[in-house]
Amino acid sequence: MRSFSYERAASPAQAAEAAIHNPGAKFIAGGTNLLDLMKLQIEAPPHLIDVNGLGLDEITPTEDGGLRVGALVSNTRLAADMRIRCDYALLARALLSGASGQLRNKATTAGNLLQRTRCPYFYDTAQPCNKRQPGSGCSAIGGVSRQLGVIGTSEACIATHPSDMAVALRVLDAEVETVRADGTCRRIAMADFHLLPGDTPHIETMLEPGELITAVVLPHPVGGRHIYRKVRDRASYAFALVSIGAIVQPDGSGRVAVGGVAHKPWRVEAAESELPRGAQSVCERLLAGARPTRDNAFKITLVERTLRAVLNEARG
Repeated sequence: MRSFSYERAASPAQAAEAAIHNPGAKFIAGGTNLLDLMKLQIEAPPHLIDVNGLGLDEITPTEDGGLRVGALVSNTRLAADMRIRCDYALLARALLSGASGQLRNKATTAGNLLQRTRCPYFYDTAQPCNKRQPGSGCSAIGGVSRQLGVIGTSEACIATHPSDMAVALRVLDAEVETVRADGTCRRIAMADFHLLPGDTPHIETMLEPGELITAVVLPHPVGGRHIYRKVRDRASYAFALVSIGAIVQPDGSGRVAVGGVAHKPWRVEAAESELPRGAQSVCERLLAGARPTRDNAFKITLVERTLRAVLNEARG
């Protein structure tokens, strides 16, 4: 690990301002992803800004009947909160399917959204990777790509986003609350927060330089049957080959998003009108334009079969 400087921020605005004044700086809270990347020298920030003391660790009601989840709320605490378990069960189930108990104890709400891809070529510094070193090329294209993306990919990157929590938040229509270096705040819809790779796969979110996540805002609960199903190579501590997050209403309507297939949680609202007709009809629209590789073409069928299992479970 390379040397770096360190400071503890006193307020969210100060943390954002410090990031602007120290180009290349990174915020650190739980550090469950960042420290690993630093040890492998995939990330080499010259300056770390500790945000643990900013009081962003509360879950509070909003005026419209939703919940505001502080950026520093741990994954364990969020999944165990009775309001989440009762009204946003999809989120609790997605969180509990990820990582291990020890990691969930340290991983934070904001950090979960900002974790970087688990593409093996991203982690292998001997291989070209546009996400790690822009313009160097994508070793995954033409390489081993079983775990990687089948839709929303580009000629520059076929990586997937690894977060289970992000899939649930996309279904729930959550928003990400942030603060900029000048102290102004904004909210970003989860639909817009993560970006597709295009020609700039190293730019992964809508966040501006120095912008700090302060909370995730959940809207008023929508009811229905909440289901999260994750298909992976082993039963625990493994990232999804395919995951389905869904809320299904008694009349068969609902919402669905897919993980493990794209650079961001994949949801196509227009496809959800097909839910009463079954998984095949949904997937024809949900995965329209998919460009799988020879290694991961099975994911197309796997999404349909997993969604069919989800809908069968929702119907009892």
